[in-house]
Amino acid sequence: MSLISVRDLEKIYDNEGVKTTALHHATFTIDKGEFISIMGPSGSGKSTLMQVLGLLDRPTGGEYLLDGKNIKDFTDDELARLRNKKIGFVFQAFNLLPKTTVFENVELPLLYDDRPIEDNAKQVTQALSAVDMLHRADYLSNQLSGGEKQRVAIARALVNDPEIIFADEPTGNLDSKSGLQVMTILQKLNDAGRTIVLVTHETYTAEHAKRTLLMKDGRIVSDESVLTRRTAAGENFLK
Repeated sequence: MSLISVRDLEKIYDNEGVKTTALHHATFTIDKGEFISIMGPSGSGKSTLMQVLGLLDRPTGGEYLLDGKNIKDFTDDELARLRNKKIGFVFQAFNLLPKTTVFENVELPLLYDDRPIEDNAKQVTQALSAVDMLHRADYLSNQLSGGEKQRVAIARALVNDPEIIFADEPTGNLDSKSGLQVMTILQKLNDAGRTIVLVTHETYTAEHAKRTLLMKDGRIVSDESVLTRRTAAGENFLK
């Protein structure tokens, strides 16, 4: 059984009677442990797709099964609990609280959970260690570099031990060295069995994934392995 299965997924926005279709009849599956990139130009629908898959928004039509369960059967509160338990998010803008310590930023998702609060320190320590940021635990987030902020954001995404990590343009605000460090961390998390869904417009970033969904005008126009794309590019170069 696939971890994610969508069929004819649609998202239509209605702004005072003006309807805009941001997602047209998307159909695909994602298995546990996959590393997938979603690529496309601005306005192609890739962020809308991530928001729907990440349970941040509901689809207008179609079917979305997460771990075999149809999300339309869940209330908003149930979706919020499911999202906090199964999903971690990493965003381009980091979304850290500026005058709060690194430790407190990473701990934040745990405060919405029902686990014993005395377990928080262990979980935060493990998450920060995974991204090599434990030595910055007492720093305020506005004292960090861009690359360090993104590593803290990844630690926050990890702290609840989610099955899936959605990363939306995680290297977009970083220099190439910091971006590579972030992608290396995501690669290691995938190697350890996490499912990674990466939204990006950067080819070099997408090549860390094993499979790419290419979007245009709200539609998925191709779905292929990165190896297949590299092979095709090589053959075209040799012609």
